[in-house]
Amino acid sequence: MSVPPPPRAEPVLFEAVITPARSLDRASARMVALLLALPVAATAAMFAWLGAWPVMGFMGAELGLVLGLLARHHRRSARQIEIVQLAAGRLTVTRHDGRGRREEAALDPYWSRVSLRERAGTACELRLTAPRGPSVEIGRCLGDAERRELAAALAAALRRYREPRFDNPQLRD
Repeated sequence: MSVPPPPRAEPVLFEAVITPARSLDRASARMVALLLALPVAATAAMFAWLGAWPVMGFMGAELGLVLGLLARHHRRSARQIEIVQLAAGRLTVTRHDGRGRREEAALDPYWSRVSLRERAGTACELRLTAPRGPSVEIGRCLGDAERRELAAALAAALRRYREPRFDNPQLRD
């Protein structure tokens, strides 16, 4: 008995992995925590000196709450990701949000178009549209310049997919 070979994976023609900007690393997060704790400690010491020592517990709880929410936001933004992938015959947009939920939209790359719509006063909107399919917004966490760059790269990849160039050595001069 012979075992059939595993199916070949489709070649990926274009892939964009989009993650939100994260400006705080571990050292910066510690610095923010220290900058938040110093005024709280000074104020708590002043209240203790005035004899209102029960206020210290509330101020400590408030600081703990703020730092906990900051850490939670930091962890959730680390898990957020959006992947736009063009493979042979399929254009997929996969999103993972901070809570672990996953969304996926599949479009036909031959009919899909990249649409960059300008909006007054806010960032532009980048969408993948199809005449009879879904319209998917991509690059929600990107700025204007990054959205324009992604739109140009994705439009070029879709153009190459729809209009392939074949190199036949026999037809060369």
